[in-house]
Amino acid sequence: MTDGLESGLEPVKFPNRVRHTPRPMTSAVVFGLVVLSVLALTPVGAGSSVDVSTESPEYDGRFTFVRLSYEVSLRGGSFLGGRDLPWAHDYPTAERNLTKILDEVTYLNPFLGASDGNVLAVGDPELHRFPFAYMSEPGYWTQTDTEAESLRSYLLKGGFLIFDDFRGEHWYNFEAQLKRVLPDAQLMELDISHPVFHSFFEIKTLEMDDWMYGLPPRFYGVFEDNDPDARLMIIANYNNDIGEYWEYSDTDWLPIDLTNEAYKFGVNYVMYAMTH
Repeated sequence: MTDGLESGLEPVKFPNRVRHTPRPMTSAVVFGLVVLSVLALTPVGAGSSVDVSTESPEYDGRFTFVRLSYEVSLRGGSFLGGRDLPWAHDYPTAERNLTKILDEVTYLNPFLGASDGNVLAVGDPELHRFPFAYMSEPGYWTQTDTEAESLRSYLLKGGFLIFDDFRGEHWYNFEAQLKRVLPDAQLMELDISHPVFHSFFEIKTLEMDDWMYGLPPRFYGVFEDNDPDARLMIIANYNNDIGEYWEYSDTDWLPIDLTNEAYKFGVNYVMYAMTH
């Protein structure tokens, strides 16, 4: 998928992509026990205020969870009364918990640090070092033309981007901003047959509990050249908040079956990004 600005781009290989061999998982029960044991000592990330680290870990080639930051539009009012940043929703506990699971059930050897991740602005050229990125609450996403061009370059050169935690009318801003990045992009609804849902765990269904928003979760993708047989560049968890389930998986606030499924989606997204 290209436009006039990017038609001359040559694809590049990310140095931290790896081939993977899944470790055997005997049952969903075993995975649940792994989750509970790995996260037993992880502090709960409750609270509406957030202290976002501005110190990025030094790049060393390992997989690093990258969260994208953006300037927030307040045209519709402040987010949570101004106490929180929508792009930082669930930070840093969501990425910390997911990264611990990745370290336990794969041979990925991810970066494990204070936050177990990195925060980069949408237009930061450092993003091109990392094949995987995550954005929370794209219903509040804003960007400059330069940032849109930079994100376009990232995606067309092999980057993989997750959009999470948005619902209902948030779709309109998400779609408008995405069209600034990829003007010709077609958002296609995914079904269970797509390889991203089988890249590590065999996910059986896309029907998830609508605990978060009370709306049926749906999954949309954007493909290279709008070809559904080509590389998936973007996945959007619409009417869903998988990061929330990662964050609170070590509490008794959410059903364990739901948080386990959320981890399977997260692990699969990462492994797909690292192998495609």
